[in-house]
Amino acid sequence: MVDLKEGSRPPWVGLGAAVWVQIAAGSSYTFPLYSRALKLTLGFTQQQLTILGVANDIGENIGILPGIACNKFPPWVVLLVGVCTSFLGYGVIWLAVSETVQSVPYWVLFIALCVATNSSAWFGTAVLVTNMRNFPLSRGTVAGILKGYVGLSAAVFTEVYSMALSGSASKLLLLLTLGVPIVCLAMMYFVRPCTPSSEDDSLDHMHFLFTQGASFMLAIYLLTTTILADVLSLSTTIRYGFLAVMVILLMAPLAIPLKMTIFPSNKEKLGISSSSSDNLTAGEGISQLADPLLTPSSSTTYLRSFHEPEDASDVDLLLAVGEGAVKTKKRKPRRGEDFTFREAIVKADFWLLWLVYFLGVGTGVTVVNNLAQIGVAQGLNDTTILLSLFSFCNFSGRIGAGVISEHFVKSKTIPRTFWMTVTQIVMIITFLLYASALRGTLYAATALLGFCYGVQFGIMIPTASELFGLKHFGIIFNFIGIGNPIGALFFSGLLAGYVYDTEAAKQQSVTCIGPDCFKLTFLVLAGLCGVGTILSIVLTVRIRPVYQMLYAGGSFRLPSSSGKG
Repeated sequence: MVDLKEGSRPPWVGLGAAVWVQIAAGSSYTFPLYSRALKLTLGFTQQQLTILGVANDIGENIGILPGIACNKFPPWVVLLVGVCTSFLGYGVIWLAVSETVQSVPYWVLFIALCVATNSSAWFGTAVLVTNMRNFPLSRGTVAGILKGYVGLSAAVFTEVYSMALSGSASKLLLLLTLGVPIVCLAMMYFVRPCTPSSEDDSLDHMHFLFTQGASFMLAIYLLTTTILADVLSLSTTIRYGFLAVMVILLMAPLAIPLKMTIFPSNKEKLGISSSSSDNLTAGEGISQLADPLLTPSSSTTYLRSFHEPEDASDVDLLLAVGEGAVKTKKRKPRRGEDFTFREAIVKADFWLLWLVYFLGVGTGVTVVNNLAQIGVAQGLNDTTILLSLFSFCNFSGRIGAGVISEHFVKSKTIPRTFWMTVTQIVMIITFLLYASALRGTLYAATALLGFCYGVQFGIMIPTASELFGLKHFGIIFNFIGIGNPIGALFFSGLLAGYVYDTEAAKQQSVTCIGPDCFKLTFLVLAGLCGVGTILSIVLTVRIRPVYQMLYAGGSFRLPSSSGKG
């Protein structure tokens, strides 16, 4: 770990740079923008197209290798791999759509799309793991901000697509081939691990609020300008002016380290660090008196009862070990401490979290992959606003999940997964709304689904870190993330694609029109979310004692083994 003082500027510089990397990591959300061009140019059926949508999700969510790499290599190496996969994968797709290369085989496009969107896994894992370790006391907030910007990236790319690229799928793919790697290469130097702060700082809370506020301003701005561009005929100058303001808003998080440089706090002026040494990581070499995370609280009795009883006191046990009278055996980690991947996957809570996430995002991604066709089936020819609306609400769900769950977990020790339960209930209603195909409900259903879909991401990530620690967090949360492409394969590729093509065949057309195109699909998805709701209730009840332990004093108690390595 790089030796940088606690509370210094570099972590905030890294968070500001991570915003740009996360926007680039959202390139996989652009599939609806060029999927129609793929279908028309290469003559695919809807089921063939949805299978390519599955490839899109497989690449984005298979992050086992990035998770392993984060524990063995510095972040810039992980980012560099993402740069290469983005360039190679999107390059092949651009060659096919632009017809620079004729008759590209279907299987080549499938592999190319997997490789292209796998760049998102490398980008996202590098910045998420690094920043979660840099801000271990604000895991929900950091996860919400970073995953929020990923959700917002669809609106950013849609803005660029409609205002600068004239709605050209070929130009968009060229941007993904060249522009995304250039942005990530530029940010590579700034994303680095730093020694985290060992205590809550009110100034940090203000900085997080500023970042969240800036992201909401960007989200509202993108939604507004996208609607204006669709409704009004704007001049080229105005369009590029909108894009310039968008870039400025994306740079807003960098105002925090700039402010810390120009107006340093009293602690920085005096050169005081809350750590006794720059080389210490959180939880190491800090006395109990100096570290509020280790001070006794009213919950001490409860914490002792939570842990397994010990026959000898710690002092007696240590003396016995030193004298050779007792041979120690490696203790299995308790929930909240650092688990290895092998230790985590044998836990019931791990698989309950996996299943809840699988059912939540697997059903949601079915709508994402078929959003353009859902809009057309319900009589909407231009789905640009629909995609931008989904992106805005997806962003709101991700960042909102971080803010709301962080508040209630600290004030009421309510497990974050409670909010997965709430949103999956809302998703049941939303899928039934989609199935009804009532006039005027398409936008409302898309907004609700986008929000609920975003919450699943914003909750799963900090929950995984709290249950199983940060040391092997990269591989653990990426394995849970595999639920997304598996859900896409079953619910989107096999179910939705088959139902759509069957209905289109009845209409003797390639394009299906009417509520029956997706009605059966939506009813099945509603049932699956019902199962997810039950499982999330079970998980929430099971892990409530863990959260009562971790947040007993009103703030996170950082386990001594977390955040190392």
